Amino acid sequence: MQTTLVIIKPSGVQRGLAGEIISRFEKKGLIIAGAKMMQLDEAILREHYAHLVDRPFFPSLLRSMMSSPVIVMAVRGVDAVGVVRAMTGVTNSRNAAPGTIRGDFGMSGQENIVHASDSPENAAIEVARFFKEGEVFDYTPCTITSIYSPDELNA
Repeated sequence: MQTTLVIIKPSGVQRGLAGEIISRFEKKGLIIAGAKMMQLDEAILREHYAHLVDRPFFPSLLRSMMSSPVIVMAVRGVDAVGVVRAMTGVTNSRNAAPGTIRGDFGMSGQENIVHASDSPENAAIEVARFFKEGEVFDYTPCTITSIYSPDELNA
């Protein structure tokens, strides 16, 4: 199973969408292996968005991501990175398909409700960035056999 990072951004927290977003992941059959609310600072955001620091919109992104607490989650499941990315929709919410989190709740490219890791490699880095040792739990829900077939769990 993969573990990926999801951040419910200030645009999702401020609008009271956290419960709905978490519920969608749980209803899909994904496991919330870790979750916490935190206030992001410039240092962690510069690390997390290192690939964007030279872009003209970066100062606006910093202000947005520090405007309120966020909820960070380690989400686990078979092919979790791809499943979560499909559920979140494309970055610009105006272009996101209905039925996706961004497509249903967003109208912005920046204020786009959630962040989701884009690869298994980045997911591992991002989960380690936001969670300390002992904050992500490896447990098996009692419903696991209703979510996956045995061959999917052993793959």
